[in-house]
Amino acid sequence: MSETRESTDSRDSRPRTVVLLQYTGIGDVIWHIPYFEAVARSSQGGRITLVAQPSTQAKVLLANEPWVESFIDHDYRPRLSDNRRGRHGGLRGMLSMAGTLRAGHYDRIVVFSGRASRGLLAALSGIPQRLGYGYRFWQRIFLTQGPYIQPHRTGSVEAYPEASAFCVAQGFCEAPIVPRFSAPSAMVAAMRSRLSHLPRPLYALAIGTSEERKQWGEQKYAELASALCARGAGVVLLGGPQERQLAQAILARTPSDLHNRVHVLTDAPLLGSVAALQVVDACVGNDTGMIQISAAAAKPTYALLGNRPVLDHDPLMVSILAPSLADVSVTQVLDAIGRSPLAGAGLPA
Repeated sequence: MSETRESTDSRDSRPRTVVLLQYTGIGDVIWHIPYFEAVARSSQGGRITLVAQPSTQAKVLLANEPWVESFIDHDYRPRLSDNRRGRHGGLRGMLSMAGTLRAGHYDRIVVFSGRASRGLLAALSGIPQRLGYGYRFWQRIFLTQGPYIQPHRTGSVEAYPEASAFCVAQGFCEAPIVPRFSAPSAMVAAMRSRLSHLPRPLYALAIGTSEERKQWGEQKYAELASALCARGAGVVLLGGPQERQLAQAILARTPSDLHNRVHVLTDAPLLGSVAALQVVDACVGNDTGMIQISAAAAKPTYALLGNRPVLDHDPLMVSILAPSLADVSVTQVLDAIGRSPLAGAGLPA
């Protein structure tokens, strides 16, 4: 499925470019936004076509970005919770996607991936200029030029540092770029009005997750919300419609005299949640897309990771680690907030 805006100017000598993102999550799109835009600056009309998996919500997040010409769904590997097969999986699906790309008559494909399968897809598409990470021979044979990069191996999540190294090597930017993202101003104004009754500092608790293993849990979120409110702060329980029941259960576990300091926000569209994260002072949450959006909204962000690779792409991101997620305590989170020098996130004494 492709969604196209007005066509690019054929008199522009820069290459007509399609960009392919390997990864599947909302946070993955957020990490790559500055690099997509950097590629667009060297592309025809200052815009790109973006190929991404539907689970990334790229079409929703980037719908208002002037540097995106069109979107193409790459339905390669749906999340396990979707309980279906992707129409672009397997050889037949790859050939179908290659045909879609071939029909776009692109001059250049920029592949944010080191996988051989993505290089093969680019080659099957017949696009003349093919750029990718190329850190293995089996992808490099399908690409047309370097320079190539090495895989990231330092213990943090690899997606952002590899994208950074790739774009610097290719000359799309001079140095790594910290992701920043915002919702339309009208949505931010509406959310500011909706949350105006809550005290400050105002914390969003990003309670949603696409994987149960990343869920910190109802009881601990209730304890954290209670502790924050008892110290004078306000709390937004932030999630999607699927988290409404969880949010209500968390609220029910907080003392009733603190309920006026807590707001359940599970009915907003995705960009509405982005707007909420621009209004709050800080965010604590599961390892999911919302915490990436929070940091990209320039808010101090505390990621509940347990025993997972750290998130070190943004100085506003604090990774909270433990032998397991279940071992991350409310006291540990409060201590992290108290120790953090991040502006605007301090708790009242």
